[in-house]
Amino acid sequence: MLFKPSPSGPVAIPGGGVPLNMREVEELERMTKDFIRDMDTHAPVITSPPTEVCGKCGEALSRTQPAVRAMEKLFHSDCFCCLSCQRPLQGLQFYDRDGAPQCDDCYTSSLAVCSRCGERITDRVLKAVGQCFHSHCFRCSTCSCSLEGAPFITDDNNNPYCVPDYHRRFSPQCVSCNEPIVPSPGSEETVRVVALDKNFHLKCYRCEDCARPLSIEADENGCYPLDGKILCMKCHTQRAKQAAQ
Repeated sequence: MLFKPSPSGPVAIPGGGVPLNMREVEELERMTKDFIRDMDTHAPVITSPPTEVCGKCGEALSRTQPAVRAMEKLFHSDCFCCLSCQRPLQGLQFYDRDGAPQCDDCYTSSLAVCSRCGERITDRVLKAVGQCFHSHCFRCSTCSCSLEGAPFITDDNNNPYCVPDYHRRFSPQCVSCNEPIVPSPGSEETVRVVALDKNFHLKCYRCEDCARPLSIEADENGCYPLDGKILCMKCHTQRAKQAAQ
């Protein structure tokens, strides 16, 4: 077979036109090859739409299978069941528990019980003193005022009280004025004077005979008790002399 050598001069273009020289022909061939290679590299990828999967088992959902759409997911109808008792839930009321369905009965039985009224808490749970309450049930054991968001104190049985009622009920009582010895408004501490097993406000700590204020220090202005009486030194001396006569 004989090969005809390529012409070294301009190449005629069929149908007329300006002929190309060899350099232009080679450049055209190179550009054509680059174009074909670029088409192969960046060819469009045709993908099929993603297959829906079951929100519980993760298996693919067939178009011929019945499915349930809930909680922004699709489920096989057999997979859409209560996370606790496995009861089928298609067409029934359910609750979303962290992305899994739960039937009404199981949801209700899982709710906390209010320590005051004994009912299930279906809304916001208020936890205090190791117990659960409806927000409207957490009240002072004496005056029944609401303790939600308020300071409170509990007794030895964990019964809650508002601060004033707790002090009225449990704080020591002054034997002079018969009022509870409690902190002053805005303070968390108070001073209680104990003498002869009796409790006094500091301002009520006075001589029982002359009402002179007594010092809590052990000095001449302090308490000089006699016969169960809280006395100043002067009244103590007078009573002692009278008793000696």
